[in-house]
Amino acid sequence: MNFANSLTKWYIQNKRDLPWRNTQNPYLIWLSEIMLQQTRVAQGMPYFLSFTTAFPTVFDLANASEEQVLKLWQGLGYYSRARNLHKTAQKIAYEHNGVFPDNYTDLLQLKGIGDYTAAAIASFSYNEVVPVVDGNVFRVLSRYFDIESDIALGSTKKEFAALALELMPKNNPALFNQAIMEFGALQCVPKSPNCEICVLNSSCLALKKKQSQSASCEIKKTKS
Repeated sequence: MNFANSLTKWYIQNKRDLPWRNTQNPYLIWLSEIMLQQTRVAQGMPYFLSFTTAFPTVFDLANASEEQVLKLWQGLGYYSRARNLHKTAQKIAYEHNGVFPDNYTDLLQLKGIGDYTAAAIASFSYNEVVPVVDGNVFRVLSRYFDIESDIALGSTKKEFAALALELMPKNNPALFNQAIMEFGALQCVPKSPNCEICVLNSSCLALKKKQSQSASCEIKKTKS
């Protein structure tokens, strides 16, 4: 079984039941991605539920006052995220009739949306063939292929994006992206992963070099 098939099979059996995974609605996916920047899932979940209750559509969020938005955001930190969220909601509602751009390139033009978030929305909402590369993906790929490139370099990000794109099944990129991120969050964790039960342990190069339990392998802590 190849890398992508092993990952997606694992994901289907082990994935967490998260509300933003049960929809292709770009508004809800966008909300979740903005909230989970610099934030753990367990911390972000109550905020996501509060926001979607108070603002079930992008029009509701756009029509809210900034004070209302910031009040609901209180405690989540990085308040520029909330202000950008509000401004982008207004742009989508008033200039795009409530319709989010349906591709990675156009999504990048929106305030507060960078490479990762644009790729996530494009992939999860529109099934665009674009890799979603976060810290979890970096970690999984760097260990599996024993890549020691400096992840702080822009060239390394391009290297990993190209690799993820090569591995991605073109008929279901969203499933692959969800699977590899979840695998990094739950199985291929930053510290002391349980490699004995890993579905990729027979072909993981870092494990073969007996590095997966070492500090050299414990790169980049990420949200989980």
